[in-house]
Amino acid sequence: MTRRHSAYCMLTCAILGGSFVVSRSVVAYPILSGQALRYALAAVTLFALVRREPARTHPTGRELVRLGLVAATGLVAFNILLLYALQHADPAVIATVVGVSPLLLALLGPLSEGRRPAPRLLGAAAVVVAGAALVSGFGAHDTAGLVAAGGVLACEAAFSLLAAPLLPRLGPVRVSAWSTALAVPLLLLLLPLTGERPRLPHPCEAAALAFLGLVLTVVAFVCWYTGVAGLGVDRAGVFLALVPVFALGTAAVVDHEVPGPAKVLGVLLVGAGLLLTASRSPAR
Repeated sequence: MTRRHSAYCMLTCAILGGSFVVSRSVVAYPILSGQALRYALAAVTLFALVRREPARTHPTGRELVRLGLVAATGLVAFNILLLYALQHADPAVIATVVGVSPLLLALLGPLSEGRRPAPRLLGAAAVVVAGAALVSGFGAHDTAGLVAAGGVLACEAAFSLLAAPLLPRLGPVRVSAWSTALAVPLLLLLLPLTGERPRLPHPCEAAALAFLGLVLTVVAFVCWYTGVAGLGVDRAGVFLALVPVFALGTAAVVDHEVPGPAKVLGVLLVGAGLLLTASRSPAR
């Protein structure tokens, strides 16, 4: 495990964990319209970065289909299911369910590559998942909320698993550019089905959408896929347990929330799991 790729994964988790402060500014904005604007801005920026690269690599037809699946699951379905889940379950419940993703990726990542999961990495993933669950907590929910949260978890895993085989040839920037670009028409096609009415964002909403497009999407996507390319899906996935930890730290600073003993114990467990992964992982 290289420090550089680990740092990319940690930076991604820091952005994701701290982004809820900005996301609160667009809670009243139409969800599909907001996501379409966010991904459109990200795609324009990412393709501008692609044009600066010396290699002129274009996705094949088969790769475009896979990129479309990344967009449909990891971007579009993820946001729709998340919105539905929030109507039937507390955010803490969703965060706890999605927090299983490190263990899921540690299991499915190697299997998708035709190799056996590493028992030690599975153990480390289980430790960080337990820690993330303590940090996130639990709350009120119904069956529909739990099912939708499970769908969010599946989409979260698909975002990495479907993209991983494309990274060696296309690279993180191209994979991010094409997946965000393909997500825009998919979101727009869903507008008539939901009855959502697009509107111009207010200045505060526009600033928040710009942050979500440029930082949460462009920076975080490229950093995450760079980490996945260097570490593999299974090892990179363990770092996702840091998302609720960074969210907890952001809430402590912004909202002046003092973490309780259970949350502090959760942070320590996440740290212990990451140390176990780092100390036992071969260099890549």
